[in-house]
Amino acid sequence: MTSSPLPARTLIDHALHWCDAGDKVVIATVTGTWGSSPRPAGSVMVMSESGRIEGSVSGGCVETDVITAAQELMNGAPPRIISYGVSSERAWEVGLACGGKLEVLLEAVKNAACPWGTLPEAILRTAQTAQSRRESVVLIRTMDGLHHTLLTEEQLAGGDTPDIPVPVSRLALQSLKEGRSKALESENKTPAWFVQPLPPPLRLLIVGAVHIAQHLALLARMSGLAPVVIDPRTPLATEERFPGLIPGTTLITEWPDEVLHKLKPDSMTAIVTLTHDAKLDDPTLEVALRSSAFYIGALGSRKTQASRIKRLHEAGFSKHSLKRIHGPVGLAIGATGAEEIAISILAEIIAVRRNASLAEAPGW
Repeated sequence: MTSSPLPARTLIDHALHWCDAGDKVVIATVTGTWGSSPRPAGSVMVMSESGRIEGSVSGGCVETDVITAAQELMNGAPPRIISYGVSSERAWEVGLACGGKLEVLLEAVKNAACPWGTLPEAILRTAQTAQSRRESVVLIRTMDGLHHTLLTEEQLAGGDTPDIPVPVSRLALQSLKEGRSKALESENKTPAWFVQPLPPPLRLLIVGAVHIAQHLALLARMSGLAPVVIDPRTPLATEERFPGLIPGTTLITEWPDEVLHKLKPDSMTAIVTLTHDAKLDDPTLEVALRSSAFYIGALGSRKTQASRIKRLHEAGFSKHSLKRIHGPVGLAIGATGAEEIAISILAEIIAVRRNASLAEAPGW
């Protein structure tokens, strides 16, 4: 079995794939938002010389204008910030009439096809390697797009940032812990620095290759979570039942608790058990409870959940720790059938991830 998998492609993967193909590449990053802007700071869109595009910087309002501006960078223009807001005529022209404002930084990747680019390809390579190892890093850049530094949490916490002002280092560490991009203004109130956390991709470990898992894996991929289906029962865990998953990597026929030990669930990992089999679910939940997974869910009735909690409590887990398990799994939306249950599970995972009020696990 290989190390923890990435989604089909991250935006960094796309950008580097196009670089490898000999394309010029421009990356657009949202560096500031106000009001009801459709995408948060740190949102990214990548564009290639051959016309390929991934990601977004708005709900579709300004993408066409950003693509046009990106062409100028591919032709040699320097990095630039474009500002959009309802008070400007330009905002109405491009369609940003939702009452918000946003600022977008455009940078060309410096590679063989675009030697005048200012965002070093090596920075993206290092970030890609960190993500593949499930390590969090933060990209620190000046708002003129001319200076870039990539640092780990350990470097920031240890003060190993000789070229970065102390206030910026502190902001970067805070940004990495919160998972949110932040801008730091200079004395004249213009944004001088932008810090952007680049955590490992979200993933969903699904234990039990059952009917619900088929739909949940598909929904997870559509929602930006990399699904991994784990079940030692080989008649269930097949490529035919889970198209798009890779045997041995994202479709694993080993004992789930052993797999979890190898995958090392982190704060970007959700875990759901669906087997209804205590000898599979309980050892999995024991590993999950000892991890920093942001979500743990278990399928079963309230009676099944009560029995499960009792067994785990007798195994040494505190009642406080056991409250991390969402069971019966999924939001109580009256779901029936595998498809609707999968939707309710994914909705609960999103609610927990976003700290929504619906995310509270039931007490016992």
